[in-house]
Amino acid sequence: MTDHRRTCVVLQPGYLPWAGFFEQMHRADVFVYLDDVQFDKHGWRNRNRIKGPNGPQWVTVPVRAHGLGKPLINEVAIDHTRANWGRKQLNALRAAYSPCAHFDWLFPELADVITRPWDLLVDLDLAATELLCRKLGLNRPIRRTAQMNVSGDRCGRLVDICRQLDCNTYYSGAAAADYLDHDLFASAGIAVEFQDYAPPTYPQRFPPFASHLSVVDLMFNCGPKSLEILTSGANAAEDSGPTLSRMHVCCADDKSGS
Repeated sequence: MTDHRRTCVVLQPGYLPWAGFFEQMHRADVFVYLDDVQFDKHGWRNRNRIKGPNGPQWVTVPVRAHGLGKPLINEVAIDHTRANWGRKQLNALRAAYSPCAHFDWLFPELADVITRPWDLLVDLDLAATELLCRKLGLNRPIRRTAQMNVSGDRCGRLVDICRQLDCNTYYSGAAAADYLDHDLFASAGIAVEFQDYAPPTYPQRFPPFASHLSVVDLMFNCGPKSLEILTSGANAAEDSGPTLSRMHVCCADDKSGS
């Protein structure tokens, strides 16, 4: 095990994930997609929320999971019988964000990813996240558990991942605090830290502000400054409300005027 701090983050793939996903990736020395566990039919693997004129709304990738038992994330296929889902999703993104100053900075490349002829959901999820990382300026070594020889039970696998990647710190989402075996990590010499993330506020096209949306909401509104904003955490939540100065920083050229 390394004698200096080296942090591992392990998360399931998500579709256009929220800001907290990228905050965890930003804190990682190595980021691992947990893509060989059971697909959750009502989770975030194939859907997320954007901000429309009537508030948060879902954007969803249709998948074929009914009647397939308990497929793993990396086995779930996109449902091609619903051929218009990509076009409808792009129309929803245009309606929500086309007046924003940074729409053209992100939309063409995002549209290209969404409309490619994907077969597996995981490939779309990872490609979309890779694009968002590139636009954010976030570059981390990436691994997938489906391509690693990981052993152990739920927590044992996490410890094994950290060991294989020579990491002595595991940075976890807050929800895992109730089930992680702290003694198991401690016996392996791995420190566990839990995310305590307060999503920052920023100017949105349609007030009042709504949090916990897909990161694309932040990116369409604030462009290249998005990584700086999303990693500001609680300080941003306290200090970066929709004041005049903050709106100037993020959206000085916002064509919506809102």
